[in-house]
Amino acid sequence: MQSILTFVGFTAFVAIYSWFRLRKDKLSTQEGYFLGGRSLTGFVIAGSMLLTNISTEHLIGMNGSAYKNGFIIIAWEVTSALALVVAATYFLPTYLRMGLTTIPQYLEERFDATTRTMVALFLLISFVVTLLPIVLFTGAINLESIFNISETFDISQSQALWYTVIGIGAIGSCYAIFGGLKAVAYSDTINGVGLFIGGLLIPILALWDIGEGNIWTGLNKVYEHSPEHFNVVGAPDSILPFGTLFTGLVINQLYFWGMNQTIIQRALGAKSLEEAQKGLLFTGLLKVFIPIIIVLPGVIGFYYFGASLMDNQDMIYPELIKKVLPISFVGFFAAVVMGAVLSTFNSVLNSTATIFSMGIYKRIINKAANDSQTVRVGKLVSIILAFVAIMTAPLVAGAPDGLYQLLQQLNGIFFIPIASVMLAGLFIPSISAHGAKAAMLVGLAFYISTTFIFSVDIHFVHIWGIEFLLNIAVMFGVTYFYPNTQLFIPENKGYLQLKEWRYTKPFSWILVVLIIGIYIWLGWLI
Repeated sequence: MQSILTFVGFTAFVAIYSWFRLRKDKLSTQEGYFLGGRSLTGFVIAGSMLLTNISTEHLIGMNGSAYKNGFIIIAWEVTSALALVVAATYFLPTYLRMGLTTIPQYLEERFDATTRTMVALFLLISFVVTLLPIVLFTGAINLESIFNISETFDISQSQALWYTVIGIGAIGSCYAIFGGLKAVAYSDTINGVGLFIGGLLIPILALWDIGEGNIWTGLNKVYEHSPEHFNVVGAPDSILPFGTLFTGLVINQLYFWGMNQTIIQRALGAKSLEEAQKGLLFTGLLKVFIPIIIVLPGVIGFYYFGASLMDNQDMIYPELIKKVLPISFVGFFAAVVMGAVLSTFNSVLNSTATIFSMGIYKRIINKAANDSQTVRVGKLVSIILAFVAIMTAPLVAGAPDGLYQLLQQLNGIFFIPIASVMLAGLFIPSISAHGAKAAMLVGLAFYISTTFIFSVDIHFVHIWGIEFLLNIAVMFGVTYFYPNTQLFIPENKGYLQLKEWRYTKPFSWILVVLIIGIYIWLGWLI
């Protein structure tokens, strides 16, 4: 009962706090609903970006992968900081100068309306068939394990997971549908603090227990038990070879942190370029240390449970929670897990509503739509997508290499083609709209064929790199025959102050040095 009360209490506090901060805001306008009124500060942006990114697919999926594969998977996290440096320094000034609401909007101005519509459809499909179902299902796994819902209500585990998925989806939909981006951002900030406190508790309590009151002794015991789990340099046949850091992974990270609507929408809602840059760089610093929460517990789990869960790696984190977390903390941690799920779920819903309403409905279906009509359509789209995600969530169960690996494989279907076109648009002025559209279609067909249809003995992240080069070649080839006839110069719409944060460059160098230092330290350790 104490656990349930704590869970309900923290969850209710986040909801009440978000409502209190929003009670006087105008949410019927496009900017108010989709961009938080362009009023977000660096601290709020960082908290929201981190929580939008870190959810139960990380707590469950990455810890499960770390249990099986060790520290080599930290590349997914620490290299994010490099992408955030590039996004803060090179992408954001262009986005904010143009007053963008969505990333597809940039593609229309740089290329043409068809390119924008194609990317908008790609994003809508990718959100509803990849990210949303996996987030819901991993959240349900964690909450079912913490509260033993199946045993409490005397139902099967599959039924318990279904009911939990529905509950999470319904609550997350309310945040996104009724509160817009600002409600999402404020709730994310509070949940972010909770995630750090709750997430750090798991490895700290586990190492305290292993070291019999000494955390450092506990860490040494875990290391001595399986030093190979601390290796950060993946072998060529591992789940994440070290070479992937220099091929497809860098393209994926640049897309995810600099072009992904769900993430970058927080920066588009900033009150100034200075606050947007602070938000991205603060997020980069947090990402360097986040493996303590989403990688280290998995390695600790191998110390406790050995190879007993190798065939069910996504259960390692829930089992570790039950082993080390005192009963008095269970409710709080469950609320943190719930907050992490809601953060990603409602953020994606808000972003999809933004993309559809601004990029498809108002441009194609009803060009005369006013603000209230556009917002109303956005809410309706959120409801439909939430329903589809809830219905498809259980279908992702049983991924052979874990849910996080499945998520990354599916993301590649759309992320790399979009990233190729975006990077070409930003840095290669000669590329034409015909070239961009051709590259997206060729890249899409190439990746699906080599990853899901034909047996190709190349790691899928390397395939990302090959696909990127193929897309660039296609763009140059098509542009040769259908050249770009109009040079694109981003227009300053005058929405925001575009003065850079004076610490952008030194902060960026600190992040670069930290990442190199981590690889040198852990690489030397093994």
